[in-house]
Amino acid sequence: MRRTLSLTKPVARAAIACGLLAASLATPAAVLPEDRADVMYHRYSGGGITVEGPAVLVRKSLGDSFSATANYYVDAITSASVDVVVSGASQYKEERQQKSLSLDYLRGKSMWSASYMESSENDYDASTWSLGVSQDMFGDLTTISLGYSQGRDKIGDSTDPLFHDEIERRSYRVGLTQVLTRNAVASFNFETVTEEGYLQNPYRSMRYRTITDTWALAPEIFPSTRTSNAGSVRLKQYLPWRAAAEGHYRYYGDTWGLRAHTAGLEYTHPLKSGRWTLSGSYRFYRQNSADFFSDLFPYENAQNFMARDKETSALTGHTLGFGAAYEFQVNFAPWIKRGTANLHVSRMMIDYDEFRDLRGRPPGTQPPGSEPLYDLNANIIQLFLSFWF
Repeated sequence: MRRTLSLTKPVARAAIACGLLAASLATPAAVLPEDRADVMYHRYSGGGITVEGPAVLVRKSLGDSFSATANYYVDAITSASVDVVVSGASQYKEERQQKSLSLDYLRGKSMWSASYMESSENDYDASTWSLGVSQDMFGDLTTISLGYSQGRDKIGDSTDPLFHDEIERRSYRVGLTQVLTRNAVASFNFETVTEEGYLQNPYRSMRYRTITDTWALAPEIFPSTRTSNAGSVRLKQYLPWRAAAEGHYRYYGDTWGLRAHTAGLEYTHPLKSGRWTLSGSYRFYRQNSADFFSDLFPYENAQNFMARDKETSALTGHTLGFGAAYEFQVNFAPWIKRGTANLHVSRMMIDYDEFRDLRGRPPGTQPPGSEPLYDLNANIIQLFLSFWF
């Protein structure tokens, strides 16, 4: 099951999916990206969960109008998270593999893109295809982009071989990138996602108060549909000393009552040697709880929908990051133009406002609802090599 993707919304984004490499390859719409290969090792450790593995991405031009990208990504997962411990389950290990292929077609000032991604683990299979188009206009100072994705996930349960269900997702995207001055660029993006199917985690439980004033666990009950909307703005300013500063903000809201704010700052600074580039970043995340979330329901069937998934709890997160990149020449392979070695380290700190830590506190040991609130600290390491050819 995609338990790893339920770490938290901010953790899931930061827990290093292939989007890291893909994002680093982003280029203007009317220019094909450079031929490039990336090899990455990633590791996430926090909250009783360790996720690590390699990723490989290769992008190659096919003539003057086409570019193809192939990606392979592996997660080796070891988990004894708070949810696993409280439910009485033992630590588990599993592996998730993801493969993707995309094709870009350049025609005049338009870039057309198509991609397909599939991933698989012992009890969760997912597939997504996407289409997109970008158009440069007004002297290449403005770029407009449109995108559509559709995915289907097949869900199982390793503890119940008879359980099978699905999720279907659709995503609609629109974006605008505007050159403001010779040194400043702004981008605006909006996305709507619709989901239908089994939207909860079969391994997680809600908690309710019993007639003896203790607590017990029962399966969660989620709505079978959700629609979310997210809008973001990003401003990048190039500085006179060849450095760059970037700020971004994103607002998210959905039909479950979740509202989230994300804001961040990034700074990139090349050293005088010309080979080293250093970067630092800070990210803030804040969300309220879903309409049907409660850490402790008053009784077993208190309402139609009941969740205690900590990702639907109100929470506040802070992430500090530091990166370093070193550029080098590959003299023994003249067909490689240049290479870079990159290291990025992040520290993530999340405080949950309503979700309580029940580890080591079985029913009857203290009054229900008086347990300490849960907090999560995680370290994220990304180490990758990039080669242009």
